[in-house]
Amino acid sequence: MFSKVIKWSICLQLLLLVVLPPAMAEEAKRAQPVELAPNAVSSVIIDADSGTVIHDKNKDARLPPASITKIMTMLLIMEALDQGKLKLDEKVRTSEYAASMGGSQIFLEVGEEMTVRDMLKGIAMASGNDASVAMAEKIAGTEQGFVRMMNERAAQLGMKNTHFANPNGLPAENHYSSAYDIALMSKELLKHEEITQYTGLYQDHLRKETPKPFWLVNTNKLVRFYSGADGLKTGYTSEAKFCLSATAKRDNLRVISVVMGEPDTKTRNAEVTRMFDYAFSQYTNHPIYKTGESLGELRIGKGEVPVVPLTATHPYSVLLKKGEAADGIRHEVQLRTDLKAPIAAGDSIGKIVVYKGDQVLTEFALEAPMDMKKAGWWTLTKRTAKRMLFLD
Repeated sequence: MFSKVIKWSICLQLLLLVVLPPAMAEEAKRAQPVELAPNAVSSVIIDADSGTVIHDKNKDARLPPASITKIMTMLLIMEALDQGKLKLDEKVRTSEYAASMGGSQIFLEVGEEMTVRDMLKGIAMASGNDASVAMAEKIAGTEQGFVRMMNERAAQLGMKNTHFANPNGLPAENHYSSAYDIALMSKELLKHEEITQYTGLYQDHLRKETPKPFWLVNTNKLVRFYSGADGLKTGYTSEAKFCLSATAKRDNLRVISVVMGEPDTKTRNAEVTRMFDYAFSQYTNHPIYKTGESLGELRIGKGEVPVVPLTATHPYSVLLKKGEAADGIRHEVQLRTDLKAPIAAGDSIGKIVVYKGDQVLTEFALEAPMDMKKAGWWTLTKRTAKRMLFLD
């Protein structure tokens, strides 16, 4: 009897030796992360609303970003428009320095004036190096001043592996970024939803009513050939190779895919397409707020306006794997109670906290939508009197 047990034990061990290795190998194969951009030096996909990383490869590597740099240039233009420092129909004069830019350009002549709207088209669609410098000089006075603004904004966005040396991405010493940092600034740019009116166009004209009309064709061919694609920016130099920060939206889900160091445009577009397909097939999102929905009221101590209504300036949502239950997802708007005027646009005023059960899924920072001035002495005196007389 004992010998039979030994024989059965030996047989079982031999059987396990035969069966387990292939099974373990298959399991290990399934556990390996999918390779979506094998030819890119660096890549990342993020959910544009929450910033959740869906897939990445070497995402923090510092690399030359080429013309993807212009995403930051466009962001500062859009912010200047929001702040009233620029108007879309305002004319921008081209300096001799701006007109001298090589590489991709819209062939601005010295002294030529073009509206901010057309400059944006030239940057977003044709990757105009000359238009980028003209806008930099318009906003900051000098290119150097604008570059300081770019680096300050990058620091505010948490772009830890980025340093800009110019507004257009032409090769320069100490000019670098990473796929993840590019995704971060792309996410911020997309909060200005109107930007896709420029980045999503496939073709248009500049100087349409002049003897020298200029035909624009978007350098990002995905806006024509991939359903839902509407931006954002291509890039190429001999050092950077072929780069792209692309965005697409289907249903409620918008994603951003960034690749750097691709060998050619065909490979670049094919791999970004694969990244999009993967994200849209595997993920969905759970909306928290839509653009324009009320977030409540903000009370400002000693403010010229004591109560400010808040609305969502862009969508808020959380990313979910398809099939994952959204049961138990809830959120709270937590506004600061210690705020006193003056408050500058962009200052922290609170956050949206999203929970699943008792677990925090994510947090969204809330910023002041505008400058909020301190009330004058007479206004504060009248308020105090009303409170004392129970009139307020």
